Amino acid sequence: MSARILIVDDEEIVIQSCLRILRDDAYVTDSAQSGLEALRKIEESHFDLLILDIMMPKMNGLEVLQRVKETHPDIDVIMVTGLSQIETAVRCMKLGAFDYLPKPFDPDELKVVIERAMERRHLLQENLNLRNELSSKYRFENIIGSSPAMQGVYRLIAQCAPTNSTVLITGESGTGKELIARAIHFNSLRKDKPFVAVDCNSLSETLLESELFGHIKGAFTGAVANKKGMFEIANGGSLFLDEISNISLATQAKLLRVTQEREFRAVGDTRTQSTNIRLITATNKDLKEMVAAGTFREDLFYRINIFPVQVPPLRERREDIPALAFHFLKVFSKELGKEVTEFSGDALSALSNYGWPGNVRELQNTVHRAMILANDKVIRQAHLTDITGSQPRFDLEVPRTGDELKRIKKVAREKSVEDIEKLFLLEALKRNEWNVTRSAEETGMLRANFQALMRKYDIRIRGSESGEA
Repeated sequence: MSARILIVDDEEIVIQSCLRILRDDAYVTDSAQSGLEALRKIEESHFDLLILDIMMPKMNGLEVLQRVKETHPDIDVIMVTGLSQIETAVRCMKLGAFDYLPKPFDPDELKVVIERAMERRHLLQENLNLRNELSSKYRFENIIGSSPAMQGVYRLIAQCAPTNSTVLITGESGTGKELIARAIHFNSLRKDKPFVAVDCNSLSETLLESELFGHIKGAFTGAVANKKGMFEIANGGSLFLDEISNISLATQAKLLRVTQEREFRAVGDTRTQSTNIRLITATNKDLKEMVAAGTFREDLFYRINIFPVQVPPLRERREDIPALAFHFLKVFSKELGKEVTEFSGDALSALSNYGWPGNVRELQNTVHRAMILANDKVIRQAHLTDITGSQPRFDLEVPRTGDELKRIKKVAREKSVEDIEKLFLLEALKRNEWNVTRSAEETGMLRANFQALMRKYDIRIRGSESGEA
């Protein structure tokens, strides 16, 4: 859509000159010869930019600027001024004007200032769209998992997100701690401000200190220019320190000062800077044990442990595995340009019954690899060699006596029956969108018997009905 520009000047000749300059550009233009007329047109129609003269009778440009910024702060304003009014023009800039043009100005000057204003609007709109996209992405309903364990995590996020409280997220590697941190930020009052993440595990002590607090030129070898730290960059927003347990005791002391005083010093600097950030930290270690061992400061632990959130491992919320697997299937289908839409029954059974020591991240990587190996629309158990390869292979155990032969045959029969029963359950649940009642009805079983079979194989699916599984 073409930008809409309103030219406001009490001199008709100036208006016509501006209209003539902008005639060949892709702008929709209008004009007003008084401040009151300009305000009326702004209320009646949408404008992106105002070219506004300062010196006008009855209501001058300064008054118009103030009124416009109060009611329509998104409209950019370019002030037009005589050479004797430069001080007033600077005052207008402080009130929110984008720029000013001294009279007389040539056509190119006007066009350049307008182009800069339009470019700024475009960047601001892109940033707004990105923030809205991120905010939408990290809404609770877009985080995968309906298990009781994850419902507890959602309740904690909902309770702490609107506050400015410091949050400590704990859980095994790969459980999605950063995802939880982002959900807290994007559901908070700081969602329009920066979310800055720092991996404390990937930097040496010197580099981490510089990353957090910044440094000045010459602070150490290689510091050839001033650098802003993350406490400065994240000002007004949230700072996420992942794997905080890896910070040295010396850096912990400086971090403690920031959490207490909201002040810090860049490396090599004598000046103190203030910061207004929400601190969110995460670790896969037991900080209480580290405090007891003397490797983590007790005072810092109590500073960051104001609101703890424990993220459960995937093995403790197996009912979320099918939904997560299908989510990653959709993501990688789009990313790889492959139309893979299904898991076979044995593949879904293997995914649901695997221990997942690497948690959600391991599941994500497993589905990614299986997508690459798949050559039709279905991921099969053969594509899951990274998890099935470590499972017991009964068919490779060769008996040495008659008694061993009987034992192995019995185990093989039992395992075959178990595989068929698991496949029967999972396929029925998948066909009926994981609804236990409908699955039992479709298969001709009593609901109680169907549920008993689910319990036998530890298949716990929470459907839309209360008490399901």
